[in-house]
Amino acid sequence: MSNENVLYSTEGHIATITLNRPHKLNAIEPMMLAQLEAIAAELEQSNDVRVVVLTGAGERAFSVGADINAWSSLQALDMWRHWIRDGHRVFERLARLRQPLIAALNGYAFGGGLELALAADIRLGATEAEFALPEVKIATIPGWTGTQRLPALIGMGRAKQLIFSGARIDATTAERWGLINEVIPRAELLARVRSLAEQIAGNAPVSVQIAKQVIDGAGGSAGVALEALAGALAATTEDAREGLASFHERRSPQFSGR
Repeated sequence: MSNENVLYSTEGHIATITLNRPHKLNAIEPMMLAQLEAIAAELEQSNDVRVVVLTGAGERAFSVGADINAWSSLQALDMWRHWIRDGHRVFERLARLRQPLIAALNGYAFGGGLELALAADIRLGATEAEFALPEVKIATIPGWTGTQRLPALIGMGRAKQLIFSGARIDATTAERWGLINEVIPRAELLARVRSLAEQIAGNAPVSVQIAKQVIDGAGGSAGVALEALAGALAATTEDAREGLASFHERRSPQFSGR
């Protein structure tokens, strides 16, 4: 499934989504949101895809955010009814995929582009990548969950610094702050992301997906209880039996996702 602005492909158990407007630095317009939602719907029904990779075409940008030409002429109520709510819905749907989502941030991740990256479970950035939420510079604020996901990821103080200043930070700072997991030379980024995706895809998919839901969904004593129940559920799968058998037989497991 693809159109010219969003590409989608699968290879083995790994799916790749590519924002494909490099001439516009992969700025996001309404049809791209619709395509991302359609891809998410397909992934939700897939038992074959175990990991999803999200990246941007070209060498300059992952995405510089929402295409200003797509929203600047909208009336306030239309912004609320459609543009902002559509972004919220689509990004949340991507964030709630059963499969782990890895963002390969090959360049600029600004505004809505950074907010899209925040919907991923894991973010790896190119050495040349830069990050910013610059909305206050044009008298607006982050509108696609940046005010919610960023503080949860890097802490209130640093999130406020980024949002209030609108300033850019480099990849080294982003890694130090916990915004990205690793900094990789751009030429090696996709290979590293692919390697990580294959490592994850080689594990029992039901266990990985349940672990994702537990991590995302709870904390404190409720989280501990949910973790115990999830562990018990994972232990009933065919993959659990295969995992134990492969350990005792000293061989690589062959997980089926059942």
